[in-house]
This record gives sequence, C-alpha cells and structure tokens, in this order.
Amino acid sequence: MKTNLRKRGTMLLLASLMSISLFGCGNASSGNSAVEPATSGQAAQASSEAGTEKTDTLGGKLVLYSAGPQKLADNLISGFEEKTGVKVEMFQGTTGKILARLEAEKANPVADVIILASLPSMQSMKAEGLTLPYPEALNSDKLNKEWSDAEGHYFSTSASALGIVYNTNLVSTPPKSWSDLELAEWKDAVNIPDPTLSGSALDFITGYLSVNGEEGWSLFEKYKANGVAMAGANQEALDPVITGAKSVVAAGVDYMTYSAKAKGEPVDIVYPTEGTVVSPRPAAILNTSQNVENAKAFIDYLLSEDAQKLVAKAHLIPGREDIEAEGRTNLKDIPLLSVDWKWMNDHGDETAAKFSEVFK
Repeated sequence: MKTNLRKRGTMLLLASLMSISLFGCGNASSGNSAVEPATSGQAAQASSEAGTEKTDTLGGKLVLYSAGPQKLADNLISGFEEKTGVKVEMFQGTTGKILARLEAEKANPVADVIILASLPSMQSMKAEGLTLPYPEALNSDKLNKEWSDAEGHYFSTSASALGIVYNTNLVSTPPKSWSDLELAEWKDAVNIPDPTLSGSALDFITGYLSVNGEEGWSLFEKYKANGVAMAGANQEALDPVITGAKSVVAAGVDYMTYSAKAKGEPVDIVYPTEGTVVSPRPAAILNTSQNVENAKAFIDYLLSEDAQKLVAKAHLIPGREDIEAEGRTNLKDIPLLSVDWKWMNDHGDETAAKFSEVFK
C-alpha cells in the first residue's frame, strides 16, 4: 500500500498506529484487536428480517474491517451469513485504526471489504488505486449520489451528522450556533473529539474550514481559549457528557447520541442553525481482496432494503434515499453546510496537525 494513502490522514494514522502497535491490546471501546467471527447472539434480528433463502453459489469467507456501531455490524453480518452461507470475520475499530491496520498489513493484505466513517479517507483510497470498482452493484442507483462514487469504487451505505450534544440535566437552553460555545457560560464545560482519532470530527473541522476559509480557524482558537477540551475519539468525548462531568460535546456524532437517549441517558442533540456536516460511511472492496465474489455479494447486501432498514434502526441515516431513518431527525430536516469534499480531502493532513497544535 502506498505511503501517501496518508495524504489526508497522516496524523490520524500515526496516532492510531501508536494505539494498536500491539494488536493484542485492543479494548471494547476501540474494537477487536484481531480478526474474529462476529457473534450471532447479538445479531439474530437481521436473520429474521432478511427473509431470503441462502445463496448456494457462494461459500468460504469474507474479511470485513468496519467502523461504526458494533451491534449494527453484527446484525448486518448475521443477515448476510444467513443469506449466503459465507462466514464473515470482522475487525471493528475507528476509521483511524482501520487505516493504520491496512498500512501495517500492506505487505500481506487481509481485508476484502472496508467500511469507513469518513468519505474523504475513502476518496484518498480510490485516488491511490486501492479500491476495486463494482459499478453493477445492486440498488446503487438508489443511493445518495453525493456520497458515493459514480464509477462504483465506494458506496456510502449510511451516514451520521455532527451536532451539539448536551446533557439534558445540566442544560435547559442548548446552544443554537457553533459560535455560542465561545461564550463564557460554556467555559470549561465542552468536549470536542480529537480529529487524529475520529474521522467524523476531522470531516466536521475540514468541512467547516472549506466553507469559512482561514477565518474559520478563529472558531477553534476561541474554543481553546474558552476551555474546550480535545477528548479522545467520539465515544470518549461523549461519555463525560452522559455522566455529567461535562455539559456539551461540540461536533458530537448524532447516532451515538440517539442511541444513548433511547437507552434512557440524559442527552440530546441540536444541529446549529448555520449548518453542519454530514459524515457518510462508505463501503468499498479492496483491490487486494482474496474473495471478490463474496465481497461483491456483501456490497449488494449492504444496499438491500433489509440491510438499509437495519441501518435506520441503528439511528443512522440510510444511504438509500428511499428509506427514512427511525427515531432521529431525517436528512431533509438537518441544516447543512455547503462543504467542498475535494478541499477536505486535500487539506485533511495539515488541518489535523494544526488543530492538534492549537489544542495541545
């Protein structure tokens, strides 16, 4: 794998490589440390909803590296295994850890399919010639065209949006604008995820800067001056708000918030009036795949109605435009910034480095 895959995510990769230098040191919050079969006990729901007979022409295995909710990944795997008879082995981690693992394995590639939580990171992989096109993927014509590749190199099967997450026990009047968090009333009360660990946080920061230019840095500099803390990846930034140690997460991931809220946690989310960034979650087949037909079948399954309904139930925005999300704000009701994805891709490395310097 070429080293300039890190064009957008050098800081992301370096931080992640440090965190998984020994794969046996993984933990529940960061994903499995080895490729292991997904557990079917967590995923029985998908099998019953798939409603399709097993495909006799497939068999063997598929190796999946997936960023995203563990339960959703397990449900998708269970449905696919039931339908095809293919055994899926999964490494679950953040986008940064997946990219780091791919880099570490470049001499002996393992993964067949990857799902990332960052569109620019996947765009970089396509640009480096690391993805295998599959333009005939079933139902790809139903996907949001802005999030997927016209040549079939990647397919954004779900998305999340970034917002201001707050503890409902501590906050009676939530902020309405990103700039509200500069105010004295929020001093030392706010977390923001680390963009070297969180692909979605980097999407937000680069997206915001792609709209506001160099002047956009003043927002983040004022955040730092007001005591905003850079606090690990997405879950690490959210947990202190759930417990009440902090009041707010800036650029919090919405599906995590909706999931916590559904469990009775005192959290909710607002999307700032000036707009936010949606972070698509693209899936792609690697050009080093050893199980290409199984990989194509898995992409087809991800784009199926059954799989997309599982996405909706996980509080994510479905990639297919004909299926609406459940228990959350739908895409049409979220104010969006008019981001420049190419600029985001081109400037991710320098942005992550500068953001880290501001917040060190």
